[in-house]
Amino acid sequence: MARQRLGKQPARYAFLLNPHAGIRLSKCPTCDRPTHPRKFALLIHADGWGPLAMGKTGKYCARCELIIVHKNELDAELAHCMATLAPDAVGREYVVLGTMDRKVWQKGLHTEGQSLAEALEHSAEFKKVLQLEVDWGGWRPAEESTA
Repeated sequence: MARQRLGKQPARYAFLLNPHAGIRLSKCPTCDRPTHPRKFALLIHADGWGPLAMGKTGKYCARCELIIVHKNELDAELAHCMATLAPDAVGREYVVLGTMDRKVWQKGLHTEGQSLAEALEHSAEFKKVLQLEVDWGGWRPAEESTA
């Protein structure tokens, strides 16, 4: 049986959540070209609250259509947001599900709010989710060398 897609929009963008606070990616990890900052409306599911649309600026590689978000920055913004919405949900797990059309997200900021069905009409899941693997380098015995 085919898996049901999130949202009505076709899947777009690749996504990388960088868990390493000490590593900042100024180049795309897949094509090694420079990235640039761009704002996206991310659709997030937060335990203890539910779905949430949040504007977040992250690094973007236009060639690979890759969005890179740093986990420690997203954690801080979510904690600040949840402190007013649902204080008991602060610090709980969350999953970044996809993106939402920016114009629809901005419209939702200035109105009473949207229903979940309306938000999903303008949402798209990610084409793929990447994991960042870091080789910390350093000296190793010859048999462990990757060269």
